[in-house]
Amino acid sequence: MPAERTARDPGARTSEPTRVGLISDTHGWLDPRAVAALECEEPLAAIVHAGDIGAAPQLLYELGAIAPVTAVLGNCDGLMPGFDLARLASLTVAGKRIAVIHDFADLGPIPVGIDAVVRGHSHIPGVQWHGRVLVANPGSATQRRRQPSCTVGVLEIAQDGSLDARIIELDGFGPRPR
Repeated sequence: MPAERTARDPGARTSEPTRVGLISDTHGWLDPRAVAALECEEPLAAIVHAGDIGAAPQLLYELGAIAPVTAVLGNCDGLMPGFDLARLASLTVAGKRIAVIHDFADLGPIPVGIDAVVRGHSHIPGVQWHGRVLVANPGSATQRRRQPSCTVGVLEIAQDGSLDARIIELDGFGPRPR
């Protein structure tokens, strides 16, 4: 796996869970409703972008104004000058190792020691367990396709180390602006 990043832990001194914002499949546009949804979850220890960033990689800077960002390339992404992105990344938040990949099928067996996988690609939001590993797909923040709403997600790490994730529908933050 590539070099691992460690995110800040804003939940370290409280009973609140540590939260990681999840976003994927922005395809060149950052819906302001996605920003509002993630800001409502602050403090965030990190934000994970699971690929298909699109032709506007500067949106990673916008997300970085909320929390440190770990991002991967998706199947629609080419090289992005100024950004050192790979197809697979990992980070550690509150002692939990999180792998990030765009297409879950490209991961193969889940690496030993991984507690959660954040993936994208399908535009279908969901949270499921593969054995002891939580797998979360935040869906698409800009292209709902056959889903009722565009979505983002939040991974929560409780003080006892347990993991949970939830999906946030962006329609609750107003109509789509474009």
